[in-house]
Amino acid sequence: MVENFLLIWLDANFDESKEEYKQSIEHLRRIVATITTFTDADQCVDFLTDIQNEKVFMIVSGSLGQYVIPEIQVLSQLHSIYVFCDNRSIHEHWARTIPMVKGVHTKIELICEALQIDRENCDRGMISVSFCGIDPLFMYTQLLKETFLEIDDDDNKSVKE
Repeated sequence: MVENFLLIWLDANFDESKEEYKQSIEHLRRIVATITTFTDADQCVDFLTDIQNEKVFMIVSGSLGQYVIPEIQVLSQLHSIYVFCDNRSIHEHWARTIPMVKGVHTKIELICEALQIDRENCDRGMISVSFCGIDPLFMYTQLLKETFLEIDDDDNKSVKE
């Protein structure tokens, strides 16, 4: 499960009391540990701009997305955006022009699949970074060892000096 990531869901019609939303949140929690929901776009943008040390996945309704996404797409903490709507054909046109939008979906299961793939890619990215770093002590030990091995072993020369 992604620990350094946050999922933000912006939807003006989000209602936690509806069973449909409860099930959607349950599906999403299997992929991302922390989910924050918003019904107000301004509050969501304020929250998003305050985030410092986390990468953010975002689900946004189509109606709010076409106004909010152009404003927030430049934020470095934003990793990817998924548009969740009832009518895919209406929102695909504008969403295609924004590289940050990974897809326009009508079912939460499809977003979960795309989010899972993104999460795995992020996990792989984090792992590769951790293998690139070499402990400085190890590195200097190896360099010293190589230096000693390159020294010519000439006993006569050593005795004369």
